[in-house]
Amino acid sequence: MPRLSRLSRAEIEEMFARFERADPDPRGELHYTNVFTLLVAVVLSAQATDEGVNKATTPLFETVDTPEKMVALGEERLREAIKTIGLYRNKAKNVIQLSRDLIERFGGEVPHDREALESLPGVGRKTANVVLNTAFGEPTIAVDTHLFRLSNRTGLAPGRTPAEVEGKLMKLVPNRYKVHAHHWLILHGRYVCKARKPDCLACLIRDICRYPEKTV
Repeated sequence: MPRLSRLSRAEIEEMFARFERADPDPRGELHYTNVFTLLVAVVLSAQATDEGVNKATTPLFETVDTPEKMVALGEERLREAIKTIGLYRNKAKNVIQLSRDLIERFGGEVPHDREALESLPGVGRKTANVVLNTAFGEPTIAVDTHLFRLSNRTGLAPGRTPAEVEGKLMKLVPNRYKVHAHHWLILHGRYVCKARKPDCLACLIRDICRYPEKTV
């Protein structure tokens, strides 16, 4: 496939202006009740769908919404609660341990600090980015499969790895749009710029996009 031409600064500005007009206050689709349950939900969402995670966590979070309550629940009962989620055994182990770490190292609070977040079991850069953005309003961009695909397909920020794409997006996305960019791009990739067959007719940036095989 030939290398796509780069989007201009004006085109990138227009792209995000359209996203903002269409959805001024975008939200992620994981259900949570506080910063702790957000962190747990994001950890559980690795290699799983938000819908699948929500089905398991909605009843769980009604009663288990702090690190102390999670530790009290225990790994065995947590496994039972999330057994419909992929890799649930290892995820349950990580959630119990990160809950202990939050109690022992951070006074039971989720830290507003990347290095501290990434020191927790099951928390990598993408998870930390989601928490920093969603809970603390930081202008971070978490590159999941949808965002990675869209960035490459449209010519917005082509890269070979999520880290490369993230680095380019942080430079290219205008500052005023950075807080919401993560959600706009993920939702667009999930529902419009889909993996197998992008819905280009419904795409609000199709005239800007560089994808040569548009379904129009």
